[in-house]
Amino acid sequence: MHLIVPADRFKLVSGQESLSTYGFNTYTAKHLFCKHCGIKSFYVPRSHPDGFSVNARCLDPGTVVELMITQFNGQEWEQQYPQGRGDFTP
Repeated sequence: MHLIVPADRFKLVSGQESLSTYGFNTYTAKHLFCKHCGIKSFYVPRSHPDGFSVNARCLDPGTVVELMITQFNGQEWEQQYPQGRGDFTP
């Protein structure tokens, strides 16, 4: 479950030194993994390069009061977002 958060609303409080960045395929998304346990609690997605996708399952209880889940076709995710968002030049 991913929560898209604008970059100006995201603040990493601690643990920066424990993160490792990985890019694959187009190298547009910045996947951040814990060097110790391997979890990807958040990353900069290709679909929203101006924000972060936060793994809702990694949030402390009480951090978010309510979640609204919207399902969509993940195979064709590019069609779910405004034109130009997540564009890249290979």
